Amino acid sequence: MHRWKLALLTAGLLATTATGCAGGTSAPDPAARAGGAAHRAAGDPQRTLHLAEQLLVRTCMTKRGHEYWVEPPPPKDLAARFPLVVDDPAWARAHGYGTDLRRRREAEVRADPNQKYFRSASAANRSDLVRDLNGPEPRGLSARLPNGMRVTHSDRGCQAAAQRELYGDLKAWFRATRVTGALDGMRLGLVTADKRYRTALAPWARCMRGKGHPYADPAASRAAATRADRPWPHAKEVRLASAEAACAASSGLADVARALNTEYRVELGRRHPRETADLARLRREALPRARAIVAREG
Repeated sequence: MHRWKLALLTAGLLATTATGCAGGTSAPDPAARAGGAAHRAAGDPQRTLHLAEQLLVRTCMTKRGHEYWVEPPPPKDLAARFPLVVDDPAWARAHGYGTDLRRRREAEVRADPNQKYFRSASAANRSDLVRDLNGPEPRGLSARLPNGMRVTHSDRGCQAAAQRELYGDLKAWFRATRVTGALDGMRLGLVTADKRYRTALAPWARCMRGKGHPYADPAASRAAATRADRPWPHAKEVRLASAEAACAASSGLADVARALNTEYRVELGRRHPRETADLARLRREALPRARAIVAREG
């Protein structure tokens, strides 16, 4: 989620926002920040695509009279890193369920110059930022998700303009990203409902009980340790996550989860071949343009 989107949701607005430095605060130089990001993006296609899009957004917003700081791609959260079960003992020993990383991320968001600029802007200027970044209304782009829900977005504004320049076919890009994103949630539902996964949970749960953690599945242990209204001490969180990882390996749950995750990813890709193929094609075709944009503007 874009950091301005977080700010806007907090402010009770409906779309994402934009930019700059707050009065009375100092912010990193945009060119220096982009240059550092360009160095980090070298050789990483996904980071290169992200950086190129951000640079295009910055150029567009500058033309509309706003400040804009290029934002790095968000780090993977726990759900993205371990969607089914924590299975990396070293990571668990360091981070538990990642609440330390989440708090660090939240602090970074609060300190972000784009956030500061948004918070310091008047109500009228905030509306301008929303409109110029996201377009005046959610029309022009549409996608029907696998569950039947239709999602829409503006085909105007700097975000859309940047994606159009980078990916060419904006409508295909919007549809492909929204549909494949929805498939991630579907895949996890299919895995956790699969008899093979449910069977593998039994020895995992026995292992966890033997370590003093009576949880029926990884979702329950994760939920217990990560409640925002009842934060656990880091050491306690680490002990539980480490037990989960150890039991995932010894019970075989980790292997079953990985195999089923791959199996259903392939299956869902076959069910939705158009969007899956479009996403891969659009990214592949955009990469040379992204590299040229980074070289030119980064």
